[in-house]
Amino acid sequence: MSDPINSHGLRDNFWERVKLKNLNQKEWEALCDGCGRCCLNKLEDPDTGEVALTRVACRLLDDKTCQCGQYEIRKQIVPVCIVLTTETIADHAYWLPKTCAYRLLWEGKPLYDWHPLISGDAQTVHDAGISVQGWTIPEFEVDEDDWEDYIIEEED
Repeated sequence: MSDPINSHGLRDNFWERVKLKNLNQKEWEALCDGCGRCCLNKLEDPDTGEVALTRVACRLLDDKTCQCGQYEIRKQIVPVCIVLTTETIADHAYWLPKTCAYRLLWEGKPLYDWHPLISGDAQTVHDAGISVQGWTIPEFEVDEDDWEDYIIEEED
């Protein structure tokens, strides 16, 4: 394992046994697989509600690590950034990536084998090709009117 998960403060297999609303903060944060897909800009069809992900990433995303470069203060820099919580997940699950642990658990589905909580290794999300590592375009390099040229297909 290249990057073992720090399980201190996490209940054993909490994602299988504990409802989202009953997770502690460390468990909630541990659900994030580190893929970076939630930081991709999205296009939503106003008529159908269908959401398409683009390769155009938030200006704060580091596409080498797939982490937010200013996580603690992201709302100050990007006011439209969503802070996902147990109280807000019902409003946002529809646009989260289909592989997102928050969405999966909210929908009553299991985590994928490559999820770091299952594999014990943060690298597995990248090895599985789920992360955005190395293929995003910073939003300041693409005019918003051209985002539709960068739509990506999500696998089911």
